[in-house]
Amino acid sequence: MNRTILVCDDNADILVAMQYALTDSFERILTIDCPEELLRTMAAEHVDIVLLDMNFSLGTNTGREGMHWLQVLREAHPDVPVVMLTAYGDVPLAVRALKSGAADFITKPWDNDQLTLKLRNILDAQHELASLDEVEMEHIRRAVDRADGNLTAAAKMLGLTRQTLYNRLNKLRS
Repeated sequence: MNRTILVCDDNADILVAMQYALTDSFERILTIDCPEELLRTMAAEHVDIVLLDMNFSLGTNTGREGMHWLQVLREAHPDVPVVMLTAYGDVPLAVRALKSGAADFITKPWDNDQLTLKLRNILDAQHELASLDEVEMEHIRRAVDRADGNLTAAAKMLGLTRQTLYNRLNKLRS
């Protein structure tokens, strides 16, 4: 894989372990120990995927720090997948991260083979084209989510009548 990964974790041992674990799978492995360096690093370097810790020692260890930086990355670089790294294996937090745009999450300690397979699958999936029906369904789902489930409001956002939106949903689901 001739790609670049950016690993952000405040634990130096984790960064060294990631360098070792990923050396055969990535041409370049960039490591930073401070999330404040994420945007600057990504502005200076081409990055294909980010591995981001959920908890930083200066934070409250609730996962909010990583969630904050996930949002910053999603806004600044929406096409770069972000995989969250956590020692806590907190399922609700992981689900929240996925709903917030994380491509996946990895728990510490990790299995090197599973880690590289998961990262490779995420990168490979980026290059697959989704069908028009999948793209349309995802777009509709986002509109319905923004409208808090209100189909009339979602239809207005999409420039459709409620009936047209309802018909498209039925067509896409069948």
